[in-house]
Amino acid sequence: MPPGRQHSRGPMSEPTRPSEATALNFIHEIIEADRAEGKQGGRIGTRFPPEPNGYLHIGHAKSICLNFGTALKYGGTCNLRFDDTNPVAEDVEFVDSIQADVRWLGFSWPTPTLFASDYFEQLFDWAIALIKAGKAYVDSQPLETIREQRGNFYTTGSDSPFRSRSVQENLDLFQRMRQGEFPDGAHVLRAKIDMQSPNLNLRDPLMYRIRHVAHHRTGNKWCIYPMYDFQHGLSDAIEQITHSLCTLEFEDHRPLYDWFVGELALDPRPRQIEFGRLKLTYTILSKRHLQRLVRDGVVNGWDDPRMPTLAGLRRGGYTPEAIRGFMERVGISKRDGVVDVSLLEHELREDLNARSSRVMAVLDPIKVVIENYPEGESEEFEAVNHPDHAERGTRKVTFCRELYIDREDFLEEAPKKWFRLSIGGEVRLRYACLIKCHQAIKDAHGNVTELRCTWDPDSRGGAPKDGRKVRGTLHWVSAKHALDAEVRLYDRLFLAENPMAADGEDGFFKHLNPNSKIVLKGCKLEPRLAQLKPGEPVQFERVGYFCADLDSTSTAPVFNRTITLKDSWTKQESK
Repeated sequence: MPPGRQHSRGPMSEPTRPSEATALNFIHEIIEADRAEGKQGGRIGTRFPPEPNGYLHIGHAKSICLNFGTALKYGGTCNLRFDDTNPVAEDVEFVDSIQADVRWLGFSWPTPTLFASDYFEQLFDWAIALIKAGKAYVDSQPLETIREQRGNFYTTGSDSPFRSRSVQENLDLFQRMRQGEFPDGAHVLRAKIDMQSPNLNLRDPLMYRIRHVAHHRTGNKWCIYPMYDFQHGLSDAIEQITHSLCTLEFEDHRPLYDWFVGELALDPRPRQIEFGRLKLTYTILSKRHLQRLVRDGVVNGWDDPRMPTLAGLRRGGYTPEAIRGFMERVGISKRDGVVDVSLLEHELREDLNARSSRVMAVLDPIKVVIENYPEGESEEFEAVNHPDHAERGTRKVTFCRELYIDREDFLEEAPKKWFRLSIGGEVRLRYACLIKCHQAIKDAHGNVTELRCTWDPDSRGGAPKDGRKVRGTLHWVSAKHALDAEVRLYDRLFLAENPMAADGEDGFFKHLNPNSKIVLKGCKLEPRLAQLKPGEPVQFERVGYFCADLDSTSTAPVFNRTITLKDSWTKQESK
């Protein structure tokens, strides 16, 4: 067992256990082979190790689902551990948001939440052990010089003039680094491995650097902080992680991961396995570029529904079930690959179609006056909550003399195959009756402001007694009972399949979609939507899937469009 803190807990609780019939991915094949050989007694321990320096995005969800899902599949444990070794960029805000995101996706972890900062004392002791073994030294050169001496893929590295410092001198300097005697950048601690190695990560990598910055958990107790490559594998060993599942960019770091664990003779040893990252079309997943979008005001914060962050997706109406289903469809591969975002959107539509109640909403209202309906009277019609689930019951929709329909459902002079409302035309109002329009009232600018219609009382429920065929069916709401609301029509943030294809650091700005957010005021909705819980999905019939906004400062209720009923981008891209 490795020295230091140990974390051995019972198996995870499960929100949804993966189907046993699901084909094994290559990682699970490795795990099953390890179990068959009796490695670590067949026990499985994974971890999800985010850095608390930003918000999680859809790419992180792949790692979350893999790590927590693997633990669930094999009855093991998965720790949530924050690799909080860079106090310059880290914040409690990110710690809290990451925990909320993981829980929202449907996963839990053994308590308490873990932090690499929990192990700072143990990591310092191990650094001392490596110095005493002649495996680490203090380098007093500027970082720029150290980078130059490492060489590149075409040239080997050259030794630092401080590589031959004595063990005693290195111990003295390192202790004084901890005590705060030196300014930032004066010294670093490096592992002594091989400056001639073809793997740049083994050319005497940095283990510690000086940073006189308060840490979000340890305050000013430390002024030296371990580098990610040094602490990551050692933290895994402390927690008795059996399989450290990392994205592909860490493949070249694996020899270094193994070197630190091996040189310290830690047992049992965790095994690092790499898998391909998730990349999506029409999407940017670079944290640095996402920060630009927020900082430059392109979006309204990290939880803007146009952002690929889990906070943004959640606010926009995505469901954890849709994201988990998408990850299952995408699968795990050994290489990075680009996935069409329409696959994610398809999974979302499938999920929302099954779970969303139906309501009527008029986003661009035009008033309809039923002239032969008595003033001051109203009646109710029965409307189904879901056409495929009778068990979800029905609701009452109120009909009266004045109604609203969507402006796009009326044309004064309709073409031959126009099946919506027009002068002299007849349509069905969903669940209610048939109406016929005979006059359009306009303002001084020629804009239609009101439609004068009549209704057929014998068509209550939408079925005329004489059996005549009416092809057009419109959604509507009562003018007297409608809920006034603001509706935000969100769409993809970028118009280009690969936003990063443009030249230059700011090239992706060239591909911004100017219509990624359209705000509609004065929309008219069924009054029952006033009780919709934030984030609860609903289908506006004939329009799309929406949810109540999670955090609105608007005076009227706000509803965000999650996604349209059909993929409108296929038609756009073919133009």
